[in-house]
Amino acid sequence: MSLDNSTERKIYGASTNGAPLPEEQDTTTVQRPGLMARLPFTGRTRKIVEWLSIVAAVYVLITAVSVIGSGFGAATGGQAQEIFAFAHNPVVGLVIGILATVLTQSSSTTTSIVVGLVAGGLPLETAIPILLGANVGTTMTSTLVSLGAAGDRNQFRRAFSAASVHDMYNLLSVAIFFPLEWMFGILGRVGTWFAGITTGADGGIIATVFTALGNAVSAVTDPGADMIEAGALGVLPSVWAGIAMIIIGVALILLVINFISNMLKVLLVGNVEKMFHKAIGRGPISGIFSGLLITVMVQSSSTATSLAVPLAASGKFSLWQIYPFTVGANIGTTMTAVIAAFAFSGGEATAAMTAAAVHLFYNIFSALTIFLIPFLRPLPVRGATWIGALGARNKIYVVAWLAGLFVVLPALLIGITALFS
Repeated sequence: MSLDNSTERKIYGASTNGAPLPEEQDTTTVQRPGLMARLPFTGRTRKIVEWLSIVAAVYVLITAVSVIGSGFGAATGGQAQEIFAFAHNPVVGLVIGILATVLTQSSSTTTSIVVGLVAGGLPLETAIPILLGANVGTTMTSTLVSLGAAGDRNQFRRAFSAASVHDMYNLLSVAIFFPLEWMFGILGRVGTWFAGITTGADGGIIATVFTALGNAVSAVTDPGADMIEAGALGVLPSVWAGIAMIIIGVALILLVINFISNMLKVLLVGNVEKMFHKAIGRGPISGIFSGLLITVMVQSSSTATSLAVPLAASGKFSLWQIYPFTVGANIGTTMTAVIAAFAFSGGEATAAMTAAAVHLFYNIFSALTIFLIPFLRPLPVRGATWIGALGARNKIYVVAWLAGLFVVLPALLIGITALFS
């Protein structure tokens, strides 16, 4: 689907005095994060350096996840199950995942940390609800982006509905799969199976390839992780050294995921927007795959879904066209956790890949279930349309929705389960 110049300028907020649209701009003029903006290079040399910086950032990401795994093992002394008994209640884990992602505004950050913790000994049954909660927590960013259209009631109704369809879809998927996992352990079984064929001793050629890749990545990243571990253990007791390593690893992940996302937006902004325009209006399958690919490209589902909000506000794309794109973004964001799993080898690699696979298959199963069952498919759109109309009528409903979803609902869930535990 093509857009004329005036519509594109309206969507992206570009000036109408002839300034280039985002896809027409040279990426060297786009604002870059931190030191990258001050590089003394231009043209192709700058792009090469920037791509190499992304490679280096991925290296730091994998190293940081490895540091978290080692730090968690040192801090818990092999007693992770007892220490995390408070999160044995799956509802508590779900709330932890929601709130952690709201605070970091990145489900990739939360899931990468969880992958490291599982490799370090966190029980999988404790980790799975956290991974499910991460999907819900990441939806706040697009809701905040929708507030940019608050000056026009009709535009805000469309923008807030487009942001809320992500909320509604994730709430529906959690409502379906959280109790199923609680009762039958479906995701845990599938994640264990996938980890077995990719990292286990009986996985055949697939496991051989994945294991070789994991060993190669570990050989490159282990020296950095070992250096941090040796430095922490050299000056602190074991437990405090482990806590320090976890803090260092989390800080590195927060920094590096933000850096990767910003740099990829700089380098791919034109391609991403062109892909968005071409694919999003061509049906649900195309929309899902475009959401998946764009999220993998920019390594941020929040960025991808936030891109959809101003397009919906303009009225160029309908809510039914935006909806599958956000579903694809959910699947695309799981790739970061899969990459993080390569920080480990041996038994730790199997544990880490199990956690990453749980997040991957949860999002795949959610998309298949909701889109293939006719009475489920329209529910997120209907819910988003309803809340969008309320928000356009009075902004207090927007505040109530955010507070209810990210404060009241988690508190009620914990309170209810406490009464019956």
